[in-house]
Amino acid sequence: MNGHHLVMGTLTDYLSGELLPDTHDERYRQKIARLMVGKKGFLKNEIVSRCRLTIIACEKRAIIPIDFKVILSGKDCMVIKYGPGSLVTRRRTILAASRLLSPYQIPIAVVTNGEDAEIIDASTGKVIAESLESIPSKDELVQIASTHSFAPITQGRAEMESRIMYAFEVDGSCPCDDTICRI
Repeated sequence: MNGHHLVMGTLTDYLSGELLPDTHDERYRQKIARLMVGKKGFLKNEIVSRCRLTIIACEKRAIIPIDFKVILSGKDCMVIKYGPGSLVTRRRTILAASRLLSPYQIPIAVVTNGEDAEIIDASTGKVIAESLESIPSKDELVQIASTHSFAPITQGRAEMESRIMYAFEVDGSCPCDDTICRI
């Protein structure tokens, strides 16, 4: 039972082959996964789906799902978060995720509603491209990563980003959203 979404049965996850609840949101996630492999040139094993990110804000803790993380040559190089509706309202949380999923700054952050996307230079927070077609290909991401410093995230910065993520993703979430685990 999924209280937050209309479940229309099950579907097979494109990347893992697992059976998942068939929701409108999951259909968009599958579309993104197929785009990443079919048109952007990534191998399925270079994309980690449904990452779980533990965040802490003072005594409060939660586990937040992050839709996709792309790993090239052993480094997290891109993070993608899907969410329906406006992209601009999701920019700050994807930047926080790009600073929390790894002990270093992930170079590229993407926020998408499945129809459009914003590609963000995660080091600066600037939108560098817009549209699903503008998501970097594997070759483009290899080039971006080759010049990226993968600077470590300080503990103070990680604490601040975790609080931001908690405020946007947990405090601002729908009470029936069962994708977020408050611990």
